[in-house]
Amino acid sequence: MRILIDADGVLENLSQEWVLYLDEKYGRNVEYEDLKEWDMTAAFPGLTREQVYGAELEEALYDRMKPMPGAPECVKRLLDAGHEVYVVTNTPYAVIQYKMEKVIFRYFPFLSWKNIVITSNKQMIDGDILIDDGIHNLIGGTYRKLLFDAPYNRDFDEKAHGIVRVKNWQEIEVEIAAAEQSCRERISDGLQAM
Repeated sequence: MRILIDADGVLENLSQEWVLYLDEKYGRNVEYEDLKEWDMTAAFPGLTREQVYGAELEEALYDRMKPMPGAPECVKRLLDAGHEVYVVTNTPYAVIQYKMEKVIFRYFPFLSWKNIVITSNKQMIDGDILIDDGIHNLIGGTYRKLLFDAPYNRDFDEKAHGIVRVKNWQEIEVEIAAAEQSCRERISDGLQAM
């Protein structure tokens, strides 16, 4: 299968580190769980949009980031099992090199630039599964949709949109195994019908 994986909030912990970075930089006391909206400025009243989103362009933020628990091991198993794995990200071009070198290629050394797709329209990418924490990236795509749980997407009714919510990489592996089994069954049924 072709498995598409978002970077921020799925492979690595950008949002958690971003909140801590802003707290330290501006003397705030915001928690990751306070991010109830996709727009982070709502959790940081008194800071300008430039202050909040400007932090994403600072190299120091990427020095702090870590992989999500279980992500490197799971992605490696997916590759070893013969799946095509692509990191599909909307990372700003100004910092893509920081993110790739300091986070993705550091913690996922089995990935390379050939596994990276940079786009703001993930619905255009052809894949069997997309794992993403952004609702806007999942709605409308033709892939199986896995919504990685986050405070800013918890009010979303994923079931009404045919999306499966996953809370960790163990649940992702279960869903991928189920998709593989479903695919095998469809192929078997098609062969028997011949």
